[in-house]
Amino acid sequence: MTDITIKKQGKCIVEVVAEGHTGYGEAGEDIVCAGVSTLLQSALLGLLQVVQINVKFSVNEETGSLRFTLPQKLTPQERHDADVVLNTMLCGLQDLYTEYSDYINLEVI
Repeated sequence: MTDITIKKQGKCIVEVVAEGHTGYGEAGEDIVCAGVSTLLQSALLGLLQVVQINVKFSVNEETGSLRFTLPQKLTPQERHDADVVLNTMLCGLQDLYTEYSDYINLEVI
């Protein structure tokens, strides 16, 4: 089971935490885990390389964990761009959760 927690302040996503492997398939062939990982990692890369926000993050491939937190002080343009990236990520995660809720726990707080 992959547990994903999306933390918001108001309407803005400020932190993403994902832990665990989905267990949908064998390691290296788990399409649900691959989908979750792709969405999360692409959002992080978008924030770091496209929006160029200095996001704090940590990764542990062994445990299947990824955590990233946005800085508190962002310009209005950075906040807008981060919202676009992160809300797109959330749409994808919600879609996966709808189909694979036995393997993904998604909480938005």
